[in-house]
Amino acid sequence: MRIAFTKMHGLGNDFVVLDTRETAMPVISADSVRALADRTRGIGCDQLIVLENDPKATVRMRIYNSDGGEVEACGNAARAIGLLLKEKATIATAGGLIATVPDADGIAVDMGEPRFDWDAIPLAYPMDTAALPVGWDMLEQPSAVNVGNPHIIFFVDDPDAVPLDRLGSQIETDPLFPDRINVNVARVADRQTLHLRVWERGVGLTRACGTGACATAIAAMRRGLTERDVTVHLPGGALSIGWGEDNRITMTGPATEAFRGTFDWGDYA
Repeated sequence: MRIAFTKMHGLGNDFVVLDTRETAMPVISADSVRALADRTRGIGCDQLIVLENDPKATVRMRIYNSDGGEVEACGNAARAIGLLLKEKATIATAGGLIATVPDADGIAVDMGEPRFDWDAIPLAYPMDTAALPVGWDMLEQPSAVNVGNPHIIFFVDDPDAVPLDRLGSQIETDPLFPDRINVNVARVADRQTLHLRVWERGVGLTRACGTGACATAIAAMRRGLTERDVTVHLPGGALSIGWGEDNRITMTGPATEAFRGTFDWGDYA
């Protein structure tokens, strides 16, 4: 069975997109996701994105990390799907309904409202999510926020000096986080600018993470470190993040279609 796909990326965070709205396809297993995501034996991607029909939205987006696990939200993927749809659209995700609008600077995404309650992150037990009284090596007193998926944010002097390749997996799987967590290390350059590196849950170090940029910006704003509109610089490029008076987050940035192709499903089943 030949399956059509579109390869896309948002600032280097890359996706294989399968559109099943008009063409049925076999059940996706974790093994199939890992095989497709493999960069030497498969197509290669950080996330597999599956589009489905949804009666309450333009499209439903299901998101699978390269380790095979399904997750709730992905801001960069939302921009990529917004690019594919080519018009104002609503996208249903496991993390909630989001809206995309073509913009002069790329795709603007309404990411919804942030959640700060400890059980909405979720954490294993109650604590102040603005500054958690915990630490791992040199990383201490992080913020936690859920922007469709869970994030923990550390503000540091030099994100590049943090051994995130080692600490990321340790923090991601800490018992404090029953659903695991995305790990962000950021520097506040000024009141409109942040520099960020991200360890993405189920993926590892990534060149860009849209929800990570949103979560980090919101954490900085919540602590009074920045204004409510900032530019977040990641290794793959920059995103604009705004937190409106209506409590909703807007993320704006580019998305790119790299190429299209087909594969034999039997090779990855």
